[in-house]
Amino acid sequence: MKKELHIFFTCLMFYTRIPCPKSITHHPDYLNKATRYFPFIGWIVGSISFFFFYVFSFFVSVDASVILAIIASVLTTGAFHEDGFADVCDGFGGGWTKEKILTIMKDSAIGAYGAIGLVLLFLLKFKLLSETVSVFKTNNSYFPFVILLLFITAHSLSRLSAVSIIFTHEYSRDDASSKSKPIAQQYSWKEVFGAFLFGLLPLIVLSYFYHLFILILIPVFLTRFFLARYFQKWIDGYTGDCLGAAQQVCEVIIYLSILILWKFI
Repeated sequence: MKKELHIFFTCLMFYTRIPCPKSITHHPDYLNKATRYFPFIGWIVGSISFFFFYVFSFFVSVDASVILAIIASVLTTGAFHEDGFADVCDGFGGGWTKEKILTIMKDSAIGAYGAIGLVLLFLLKFKLLSETVSVFKTNNSYFPFVILLLFITAHSLSRLSAVSIIFTHEYSRDDASSKSKPIAQQYSWKEVFGAFLFGLLPLIVLSYFYHLFILILIPVFLTRFFLARYFQKWIDGYTGDCLGAAQQVCEVIIYLSILILWKFI
């Protein structure tokens, strides 16, 4: 149990800005095993985001509450995944060879592609999440609990789609320049089982209320499949930035899928 707690806190420290015990370090062995808890981090981030949305919804509009919820999630993770998304936009937008793409993504400065990508990403998140919340608020007597499940599902399932790329593809960089490399070196069935358990459970519970929502898995993993294939084509695998981009894109796909499926409920 003590070792599992150490692995969990390693994951928490790596993917969020939440304070952890001082004894926790980025030990490669624990980072390898931390992938099992990556989707569970989505439970935490999603819950924090929902908390800010729900509290502020008593004082301001739904739109303003959604913006504050998004800000809360960004602050919780330190924009970890958004930064990866921006780097991928810059790298794949401005590079035409593997070496050039990887060099651009390694650059800490944000370019035009990254800036444009982030603006469009946050606009989509805001609009889709606002519409989704408004629909549930109007039509559902379980409004707070279902919205909490929605937030957690979006964050956990999108993280599962990202981490699953580790299980099927090779890390692209040949050097140790990326802090994300240790999590990609090796894994066992425990990492696979844990990731899928924490990634799918919130969606399964949400589907208890709305059975059609289980179909969200189709567009999410289709998106994951095509992103992974795209990364493989251009850079022979993935990087930490690619995983961050996959998480962000799949999160948007989840919101979009829920809105589309709602029309059939």
